[in-house]
Amino acid sequence: MMRNSLKHKPEQRGSETWSLLRLLRWMTDYFSEKGIDNPRLDAELLLAHTLKLDRVGLYLNYDRPLLAAELDLIRPLVKRRGQREPLQYLLGSTEFWSLEFVVSPAVLIPRADTEVLVEEALSRAGAEGQLLDVGTGSGAIAISLATELSAWQMTGLDICPQALDIAQKNVEKHQLDKRVQLLQGDLAELPRQHYDLIVSNPPYISSQEWDSLMPEVRCFEPRLALLAEQDGLDCYQKLVNQARSRLVSKGWLLVEIGYQQSAAVRSLFAAAGFKDIFVREDYSGQPRVVGGCLH
Repeated sequence: MMRNSLKHKPEQRGSETWSLLRLLRWMTDYFSEKGIDNPRLDAELLLAHTLKLDRVGLYLNYDRPLLAAELDLIRPLVKRRGQREPLQYLLGSTEFWSLEFVVSPAVLIPRADTEVLVEEALSRAGAEGQLLDVGTGSGAIAISLATELSAWQMTGLDICPQALDIAQKNVEKHQLDKRVQLLQGDLAELPRQHYDLIVSNPPYISSQEWDSLMPEVRCFEPRLALLAEQDGLDCYQKLVNQARSRLVSKGWLLVEIGYQQSAAVRSLFAAAGFKDIFVREDYSGQPRVVGGCLH
C-alpha cells in the first residue's frame, strides 16, 4: 500500500521516490478519505509547516525528493490530522483579525465568525476606556481590540491557568504587555471594577448539541470552554446579572451566541435592564452577537 510505502527512503530510485508533489497528492487523498474539509489546503499547510516553506515554496519545489528525516517528521502529523485533530493545534498557531495567535488544546481555536464581535466592540468604543474580555482563552479578542484601540486598557479573564499561559504568549508576541492584563477567575465572579465594555465568547453548547459537534471540536477542543448548563444559557445569565454592577453608565455588554440562542439571550438582556438590545448576524447570515447598553 502507498500508505506503508512512506516508510521507504526517498533516495530509493524508481516509483518509491517521494517527491514533494507525490506526497502532497497522497496526503490530499488520505485526508479526503478521512472526511476532512479542504483536504488539499490542509495537506499544503501541514507540509509547508513541516518543511519550513510557504505555500509558494511548495510549488517551486514540487519535484524535490524528500529526505527520510523529513518523512519521519511529517508521518505522525499526517496520522494525527487523519484522526481529526485540528490542523491549528498541529501547526501551533492560527490567524484571527489578520494577526497570528499561538494556540494549543488548552484554548478554543479562534474562528472568523468571532470577528463580528470585535467589529461590534470597535463600533461602540470611545477614544479611551476599560474593557473586560470574559473567558479570554488565547486572548484573541482582547489582543485584536488592543491593536485597534491604542488608548484602551484590556483585561482578559479565564478560569484555566493553561489557557492564560497561551494568552500571555500572545500578549508578548504582539508586544502588548503594558495594555493587556490577564487574570485567573470564574465568570461567576467578575473583577470588582467598572468597565466601558464587557465582551465574551462564553461556553454556550448545550448537552443536547454535544454529540452533533464535528470530531475536531468534540474530541479535541477544551470541553470547559464549550459546554454550558441550562440549554447553553447558564453563562449568559451570570454575565448579564453581574454586568449591571460592573459597567459604567452607557457601557455595553457584547456576547457571542449560538445560532439558536438569539431570542433567549435577548430576553435575558431585557430582564436585566439593558437597553438598545441588538442581534448581529455573522457573514453567513447566522445570529452571532447579542449586545445591550446599560443606561
